[in-house]
Amino acid sequence: MNKDITLVILAAGMGSRFGGLKQIAPLGPNDEFIIDYSVYDAIKAGFTKIVFLIKEENYGIFKETIGSRVEPHINVEYCFQKNDNIPSGFEIPSDRVKPLGTAHAILCCKNNVHEPFMIINADDFYGRDAYMKAAEFLKNVKDESPYPYGMVGYLVKNTITENGSVKRGVCKVEGNTLKEITESSVERVEDGTIMASPLSGAEPFEVAEDDTVSMNMLLFTPSIFEYIERGFPAFFDANKDNLEKCEYLIPDVLFQAIDEGYATAKVLKTTANWYGVTYKEDADGVKAALAGMVEDGTYPNNLWEDTKEKAL
Repeated sequence: MNKDITLVILAAGMGSRFGGLKQIAPLGPNDEFIIDYSVYDAIKAGFTKIVFLIKEENYGIFKETIGSRVEPHINVEYCFQKNDNIPSGFEIPSDRVKPLGTAHAILCCKNNVHEPFMIINADDFYGRDAYMKAAEFLKNVKDESPYPYGMVGYLVKNTITENGSVKRGVCKVEGNTLKEITESSVERVEDGTIMASPLSGAEPFEVAEDDTVSMNMLLFTPSIFEYIERGFPAFFDANKDNLEKCEYLIPDVLFQAIDEGYATAKVLKTTANWYGVTYKEDADGVKAALAGMVEDGTYPNNLWEDTKEKAL
């Protein structure tokens, strides 16, 4: 059994639709951020380290806000998503602002992560049950070929907002094995059905309420770093005419690894509810949901102060 497991929080995104750094929007009853609840749930589940993947220019504000609150409770490290680890012989256009994608983000954590780990988005609330199931998987995983990776699977009905579409990976699952992900824009339409529009431009399709979707809550062993690195030159070659916008995405890397027999992906199903601020209009609903979970005792009222008092 693995004693140490790490949570990697991907927080280098632009937050364009929310209009700013939505990762540090205060939403809890005492101005806690969604990241606070993610770290709290990770600690409860048995994670032993948090790695924040951020933009280097945001280090100060993260350290002063999130860092100052969570560092007393768990080992915390910071990584920066920079382009200093791209394959030799390739160049990124100087006017590119957007990060290179989630696979590249994970690769930027290579020197900080030496144990089984999970990745999450900084601005998504995933729910305690998801962390508990993920931690159990990671504590028992064996880093041997074919490498056993995982994904926490959500019911699509638990992951949508009434304020617009959201990006979700619509999954094909056989037994508890992930077979396919269709990255899509998902929303509930006027007649109440849930429709998915593939980002590839393929025809939209209806999604059943209890179908499984990916929320980018993926589980890996350190073997994934070598695989991401190995595929990076081919990614640049394939996108040489689109280097201003292309993204090296972890779902694509995961499925290539599965297709090549390098890895498998187990689906850990959860009935937890997602909450997030995809749009500014989502904020009030998230605040109400968090207040409700404080009221029912899922979380203490003042997340870190109450936790500190209990520790004493």
